Amino acid sequence: MLTVRTGRKTLVTVGAFLAVGALATGCTPEAENSNAQPTNASVEGNQAEGDTVVIGFSGPAADHGWLGAINSAATAEAEKYGDIDLRVAEGTNDANLQISQVEQFINDRVDAIVLLPTDGAALTPVAIQAMEAGIPVINVDREFSSPAAARATVLGDNYGMGVSAGNYICEELAGDESAVVAEIAGIDSLPLTQDRSRGFADALETCGLDVDNRVAADFTVQGGEAATSQLLSAAPEIDAVWNHDDDQGVGVLAAIDNAGRDEFFMVGGAGSANAMREIESGESVLKATVIYPSTQAADGIRLARLIVQDKAMSDLVEVEVPTRIVLNAPVVTADNVDQYLPSAFES
Repeated sequence: MLTVRTGRKTLVTVGAFLAVGALATGCTPEAENSNAQPTNASVEGNQAEGDTVVIGFSGPAADHGWLGAINSAATAEAEKYGDIDLRVAEGTNDANLQISQVEQFINDRVDAIVLLPTDGAALTPVAIQAMEAGIPVINVDREFSSPAAARATVLGDNYGMGVSAGNYICEELAGDESAVVAEIAGIDSLPLTQDRSRGFADALETCGLDVDNRVAADFTVQGGEAATSQLLSAAPEIDAVWNHDDDQGVGVLAAIDNAGRDEFFMVGGAGSANAMREIESGESVLKATVIYPSTQAADGIRLARLIVQDKAMSDLVEVEVPTRIVLNAPVVTADNVDQYLPSAFES
Protein backbone atom coordinates (compact mmCIF):
# COMPACT_ATOMS: atom_id res chain seq x y z
CA MET A 1 0.00 0.00 0.00
CA LEU A 2 1.29 3.46 -0.88
CA THR A 3 0.27 6.72 0.71
CA VAL A 4 1.08 10.11 -0.73
CA ARG A 5 2.30 13.01 1.38
CA THR A 6 2.96 16.36 -0.23
CA GLY A 7 5.06 18.95 1.58
CA ARG A 8 3.83 22.41 2.51
CA LYS A 9 4.72 25.27 0.20
CA THR A 10 7.78 27.26 1.14
CA LEU A 11 7.68 30.95 0.26
CA VAL A 12 10.80 32.47 -1.25
CA THR A 13 10.88 36.25 -1.34
CA VAL A 14 11.62 38.22 -4.46
CA GLY A 15 14.28 39.99 -2.47
CA ALA A 16 16.12 36.74 -1.88
CA PHE A 17 16.16 36.01 -5.60
CA LEU A 18 17.34 39.54 -6.36
CA ALA A 19 20.10 39.22 -3.79
CA VAL A 20 21.31 35.96 -5.30
CA GLY A 21 21.11 37.48 -8.78
CA ALA A 22 23.08 40.53 -7.72
CA LEU A 23 25.79 38.31 -6.30
CA ALA A 24 25.92 36.32 -9.51
CA THR A 25 26.14 39.35 -11.80
CA GLY A 26 28.58 41.08 -9.50
CA CYS A 27 31.20 38.33 -9.64
CA THR A 28 34.59 39.32 -10.91
CA PRO A 29 37.34 37.09 -12.30
CA GLU A 30 39.28 37.71 -9.09
CA ALA A 31 36.40 36.24 -7.05
CA GLU A 32 36.19 33.14 -9.21
CA ASN A 33 38.95 31.15 -7.57
CA SER A 34 39.30 27.74 -6.00
CA ASN A 35 38.00 29.01 -2.67
CA ALA A 36 34.66 30.24 -4.04
CA GLN A 37 31.47 28.51 -2.90
CA PRO A 38 29.99 26.34 -5.70
CA THR A 39 26.93 27.97 -7.24
CA ASN A 40 24.83 24.84 -6.72
CA ALA A 41 25.59 24.61 -2.99
CA SER A 42 24.58 27.92 -1.46
CA VAL A 43 22.32 27.90 1.59
CA GLU A 44 19.82 30.15 -0.20
CA GLY A 45 19.84 28.00 -3.33
CA ASN A 46 19.33 24.79 -1.38
CA GLN A 47 16.37 26.22 0.52
CA ALA A 48 14.75 27.80 -2.54
CA GLU A 49 11.86 25.79 -3.93
CA GLY A 50 12.69 23.99 -7.16
CA ASP A 51 11.10 21.43 -9.43
CA THR A 52 8.94 18.88 -7.60
CA VAL A 53 10.88 15.78 -6.54
CA VAL A 54 8.91 12.55 -6.19
CA ILE A 55 10.56 10.40 -3.53
CA GLY A 56 9.63 6.83 -2.70
CA PHE A 57 10.38 5.80 0.89
CA SER A 58 10.40 2.23 2.18
CA GLY A 59 11.51 0.95 5.57
CA PRO A 60 10.90 -1.94 7.96
CA ALA A 61 7.85 -2.18 10.19
CA ALA A 62 8.02 0.26 13.10
CA ASP A 63 7.95 -2.48 15.72
CA HIS A 64 9.93 -0.49 18.27
CA GLY A 65 10.59 3.12 19.15
CA TRP A 66 13.72 3.76 17.11
CA LEU A 67 12.17 2.54 13.85
CA GLY A 68 9.00 4.49 14.57
CA ALA A 69 11.14 7.61 14.97
CA ILE A 70 12.96 6.85 11.71
CA ASN A 71 9.66 6.79 9.80
CA SER A 72 8.08 9.83 11.47
CA ALA A 73 11.24 11.92 11.05
CA ALA A 74 11.35 11.11 7.32
CA THR A 75 7.74 12.18 6.87
CA ALA A 76 8.21 15.34 8.93
CA GLU A 77 11.28 16.32 6.93
CA ALA A 78 9.45 15.93 3.61
CA GLU A 79 6.65 18.15 4.88
CA LYS A 80 9.09 21.02 5.31
CA TYR A 81 9.56 21.31 1.55
CA GLY A 82 6.91 22.40 -0.92
CA ASP A 83 8.82 20.70 -3.75
CA ILE A 84 8.82 17.17 -2.25
CA ASP A 85 6.11 14.65 -3.10
CA LEU A 86 6.78 11.78 -0.67
CA ARG A 87 5.29 8.36 -1.36
CA VAL A 88 5.56 6.06 1.64
CA ALA A 89 5.34 2.28 1.32
CA GLU A 90 3.84 0.34 4.20
CA GLY A 91 6.55 -0.72 6.66
CA THR A 92 7.44 -4.39 6.50
CA ASN A 93 9.94 -6.92 7.83
CA ASP A 94 9.35 -9.16 4.79
CA ALA A 95 12.24 -8.68 2.36
CA ASN A 96 10.20 -10.03 -0.57
CA LEU A 97 7.40 -7.54 0.08
CA GLN A 98 9.88 -4.70 0.33
CA ILE A 99 11.44 -5.77 -2.98
CA SER A 100 8.01 -5.54 -4.60
CA GLN A 101 7.54 -2.07 -3.12
CA VAL A 102 10.79 -0.88 -4.69
CA GLU A 103 9.78 -2.47 -8.00
CA GLN A 104 6.55 -0.48 -7.81
CA PHE A 105 8.54 2.73 -7.24
CA ILE A 106 10.60 1.89 -10.33
CA ASN A 107 7.46 1.27 -12.38
CA ASP A 108 6.03 4.58 -11.13
CA ARG A 109 9.24 6.29 -12.28
CA VAL A 110 9.78 8.17 -9.03
CA ASP A 111 12.71 10.62 -9.03
CA ALA A 112 14.54 9.01 -6.10
CA ILE A 113 14.18 6.21 -3.57
CA VAL A 114 15.12 6.38 0.11
CA LEU A 115 15.43 2.83 1.37
CA LEU A 116 16.07 1.40 4.82
CA PRO A 117 16.25 -2.28 3.85
CA THR A 118 14.93 -4.96 6.15
CA ASP A 119 17.91 -6.96 4.82
CA GLY A 120 20.68 -5.09 2.99
CA ALA A 121 21.94 -8.05 0.98
CA ALA A 122 18.45 -9.17 -0.06
CA LEU A 123 17.49 -5.67 -1.28
CA THR A 124 20.75 -5.07 -3.17
CA PRO A 125 19.64 -6.49 -6.57
CA VAL A 126 16.44 -4.43 -6.75
CA ALA A 127 18.32 -1.32 -5.62
CA ILE A 128 20.79 -1.88 -8.46
CA GLN A 129 17.81 -2.25 -10.79
CA ALA A 130 16.57 1.18 -9.67
CA MET A 131 19.99 2.73 -10.15
CA GLU A 132 20.24 1.25 -13.64
CA ALA A 133 16.83 2.76 -14.41
CA GLY A 134 18.28 6.17 -13.61
CA ILE A 135 16.63 6.48 -10.18
CA PRO A 136 19.13 7.44 -7.46
CA VAL A 137 18.84 5.30 -4.34
CA ILE A 138 19.73 6.65 -0.90
CA ASN A 139 20.59 3.72 1.36
CA VAL A 140 19.81 4.24 5.05
CA ASP A 141 21.15 2.41 8.14
CA ARG A 142 21.53 -1.15 6.81
CA GLU A 143 24.10 -1.17 4.06
CA PHE A 144 23.71 -2.86 0.70
CA SER A 145 26.22 -5.54 -0.28
CA SER A 146 27.32 -3.63 -3.40
CA PRO A 147 28.33 0.02 -3.80
CA ALA A 148 26.54 -0.03 -7.17
CA ALA A 149 23.20 -0.22 -5.35
CA ALA A 150 23.19 3.34 -3.98
CA ARG A 151 24.01 6.87 -5.05
CA ALA A 152 24.45 7.87 -1.41
CA THR A 153 24.52 6.00 1.90
CA VAL A 154 23.64 7.41 5.33
CA LEU A 155 24.74 5.30 8.28
CA GLY A 156 24.90 5.43 12.02
CA ASP A 157 28.27 4.44 13.45
CA ASN A 158 27.74 1.03 15.04
CA TYR A 159 31.44 0.43 15.65
CA GLY A 160 31.70 3.97 16.99
CA MET A 161 28.84 3.29 19.42
CA GLY A 162 30.86 0.48 20.96
CA VAL A 163 33.94 2.66 21.13
CA SER A 164 32.03 5.50 22.79
CA ALA A 165 30.48 3.16 25.37
CA GLY A 166 33.82 1.48 26.09
CA ASN A 167 35.67 4.77 26.44
CA TYR A 168 33.06 6.10 28.87
CA ILE A 169 33.32 2.95 31.01
CA CYS A 170 37.12 3.17 30.97
CA GLU A 171 36.96 6.76 32.19
CA GLU A 172 34.42 6.00 34.92
CA LEU A 173 36.33 2.99 36.23
CA ALA A 174 39.52 5.06 36.33
CA GLY A 175 42.04 2.37 35.51
CA ASP A 176 40.60 -0.38 37.71
CA GLU A 177 41.76 -3.36 35.64
CA SER A 178 40.03 -5.80 37.99
CA ALA A 179 36.59 -4.32 37.27
CA VAL A 180 33.90 -6.68 35.98
CA VAL A 181 32.26 -5.49 32.74
CA ALA A 182 29.08 -6.96 31.28
CA GLU A 183 27.46 -6.52 27.86
CA ILE A 184 23.84 -6.93 26.79
CA ALA A 185 23.91 -7.07 23.01
CA GLY A 186 21.13 -6.98 20.43
CA ILE A 187 20.64 -9.69 17.81
CA ASP A 188 24.00 -11.42 17.41
CA SER A 189 23.40 -12.49 13.81
CA LEU A 190 23.20 -8.87 12.64
CA PRO A 191 26.38 -7.17 11.39
CA LEU A 192 25.41 -4.03 13.32
CA THR A 193 25.50 -5.97 16.61
CA GLN A 194 28.83 -7.51 15.70
CA ASP A 195 30.24 -4.07 14.90
CA ARG A 196 29.00 -2.63 18.20
CA SER A 197 30.56 -5.48 20.17
CA ARG A 198 33.83 -5.21 18.28
CA GLY A 199 34.08 -1.47 18.96
CA PHE A 200 33.26 -2.04 22.64
CA ALA A 201 35.95 -4.72 23.03
CA ASP A 202 38.55 -2.59 21.24
CA ALA A 203 37.86 0.41 23.47
CA LEU A 204 37.98 -1.63 26.69
CA GLU A 205 41.29 -3.14 25.63
CA THR A 206 42.89 0.31 25.70
CA CYS A 207 42.38 0.51 29.47
CA GLY A 208 43.14 -3.13 30.29
CA LEU A 209 39.54 -4.32 30.53
CA ASP A 210 37.49 -6.89 28.66
CA VAL A 211 33.92 -8.21 28.63
CA ASP A 212 33.53 -10.68 31.48
CA ASN A 213 29.86 -11.53 31.01
CA ARG A 214 27.82 -11.21 27.82
CA VAL A 215 24.27 -12.03 26.72
CA ALA A 216 22.28 -11.17 23.59
CA ALA A 217 18.67 -9.98 23.50
CA ASP A 218 16.48 -9.10 20.50
CA PHE A 219 15.84 -5.34 20.65
CA THR A 220 12.53 -5.88 22.46
CA VAL A 221 11.46 -5.10 26.03
CA GLN A 222 10.68 -8.75 26.71
CA GLY A 223 13.97 -9.94 25.26
CA GLY A 224 15.91 -7.36 27.24
CA GLU A 225 14.30 -8.42 30.51
CA ALA A 226 14.85 -12.13 29.89
CA ALA A 227 18.49 -11.75 28.80
CA THR A 228 19.31 -9.46 31.72
CA SER A 229 17.77 -11.83 34.24
CA GLN A 230 20.01 -14.54 32.83
CA LEU A 231 23.05 -12.27 33.04
CA LEU A 232 22.40 -11.20 36.63
CA SER A 233 21.98 -14.80 37.74
CA ALA A 234 25.31 -15.76 36.19
CA ALA A 235 27.26 -12.73 37.46
CA PRO A 236 26.99 -12.11 41.23
CA GLU A 237 29.17 -9.01 40.95
CA ILE A 238 29.33 -6.43 38.16
CA ASP A 239 30.93 -2.97 37.98
CA ALA A 240 29.66 -1.70 34.61
CA VAL A 241 27.16 -2.79 31.94
CA TRP A 242 26.68 -1.71 28.34
CA ASN A 243 23.23 -2.37 26.90
CA HIS A 244 23.22 -1.92 23.11
CA ASP A 245 19.66 -0.66 22.74
CA ASP A 246 17.44 1.63 24.81
CA ASP A 247 14.21 0.03 23.54
CA GLN A 248 15.26 -3.32 24.99
CA GLY A 249 16.69 -1.27 27.87
CA VAL A 250 13.19 -0.82 29.29
CA GLY A 251 13.21 -4.55 29.98
CA VAL A 252 16.84 -4.45 31.10
CA LEU A 253 16.07 -1.87 33.78
CA ALA A 254 13.01 -3.86 34.89
CA ALA A 255 15.15 -6.98 35.39
CA ILE A 256 17.75 -4.99 37.33
CA ASP A 257 15.06 -3.53 39.54
CA ASN A 258 13.46 -6.94 40.14
CA ALA A 259 16.85 -8.38 41.13
CA GLY A 260 17.53 -5.51 43.52
CA ARG A 261 20.96 -4.91 41.96
CA ASP A 262 22.50 -1.45 42.13
CA GLU A 263 26.21 -2.06 42.66
CA PHE A 264 27.05 -1.16 39.04
CA PHE A 265 26.39 1.62 36.54
CA MET A 266 24.96 1.12 33.07
CA VAL A 267 25.41 2.73 29.66
CA GLY A 268 22.59 2.53 27.13
CA GLY A 269 22.48 2.71 23.35
CA ALA A 270 20.48 4.54 20.63
CA GLY A 271 19.38 7.50 22.76
CA SER A 272 15.71 7.15 23.71
CA ALA A 273 13.84 9.80 25.65
CA ASN A 274 13.03 7.17 28.29
CA ALA A 275 16.72 6.51 28.84
CA MET A 276 17.55 10.20 28.95
CA ARG A 277 14.91 10.87 31.60
CA GLU A 278 16.42 8.06 33.69
CA ILE A 279 19.83 9.67 33.31
CA GLU A 280 18.42 13.10 34.14
CA SER A 281 16.80 11.81 37.33
CA GLY A 282 20.14 10.81 38.84
CA GLU A 283 18.38 7.95 40.65
CA SER A 284 19.03 5.13 38.19
CA VAL A 285 21.90 2.77 37.48
CA LEU A 286 21.67 4.17 33.93
CA LYS A 287 24.25 6.97 33.83
CA ALA A 288 24.75 7.46 30.07
CA THR A 289 23.55 6.43 26.64
CA VAL A 290 25.25 6.47 23.24
CA ILE A 291 23.36 8.10 20.36
CA TYR A 292 22.47 6.10 17.25
CA PRO A 293 20.65 8.79 15.25
CA SER A 294 16.99 8.26 14.36
CA THR A 295 17.36 11.08 11.83
CA GLN A 296 19.01 8.91 9.17
CA ALA A 297 15.97 8.58 6.90
CA ALA A 298 15.22 12.30 7.31
CA ASP A 299 18.78 12.98 6.17
CA GLY A 300 18.13 10.61 3.27
CA ILE A 301 15.08 12.65 2.25
CA ARG A 302 17.13 15.85 2.21
CA LEU A 303 19.91 14.23 0.22
CA ALA A 304 17.45 12.78 -2.31
CA ARG A 305 16.05 16.27 -2.93
CA LEU A 306 19.52 17.78 -3.39
CA ILE A 307 20.66 15.01 -5.74
CA VAL A 308 17.59 15.17 -7.99
CA GLN A 309 17.72 18.97 -8.15
CA ASP A 310 21.46 18.82 -8.95
CA LYS A 311 22.40 20.66 -5.78
CA ALA A 312 25.12 19.96 -3.24
CA MET A 313 25.77 20.36 0.49
CA SER A 314 26.22 24.00 1.39
CA ASP A 315 28.91 23.45 4.03
CA LEU A 316 31.15 21.49 1.66
CA VAL A 317 33.27 22.79 -1.20
CA GLU A 318 32.54 19.62 -3.21
CA VAL A 319 29.95 20.26 -5.95
CA GLU A 320 28.11 16.95 -5.46
CA VAL A 321 26.50 15.17 -2.52
CA PRO A 322 28.99 12.67 -0.98
CA THR A 323 28.45 8.97 -1.59
CA ARG A 324 28.82 7.96 2.06
CA ILE A 325 27.94 9.78 5.29
CA VAL A 326 28.56 8.21 8.71
CA LEU A 327 26.90 10.01 11.62
CA ASN A 328 28.55 10.51 15.01
CA ALA A 329 27.91 8.42 18.16
CA PRO A 330 28.15 10.90 21.06
CA VAL A 331 27.69 9.97 24.72
CA VAL A 332 24.78 11.57 26.59
CA THR A 333 25.21 12.08 30.34
CA ALA A 334 23.58 14.21 33.01
CA ASP A 335 25.93 17.02 31.94
CA ASN A 336 24.57 17.31 28.37
CA VAL A 337 21.19 15.54 28.42
CA ASP A 338 19.33 18.84 27.92
CA GLN A 339 20.98 19.15 24.50
CA TYR A 340 19.71 15.79 23.23
CA LEU A 341 16.42 15.16 25.05
CA PRO A 342 14.22 17.44 22.85
CA SER A 343 14.97 15.36 19.73
CA ALA A 344 15.01 11.92 21.38
CA PHE A 345 12.53 9.18 20.45
CA GLU A 346 10.12 7.43 22.82
CA SER A 347 10.64 3.72 23.43
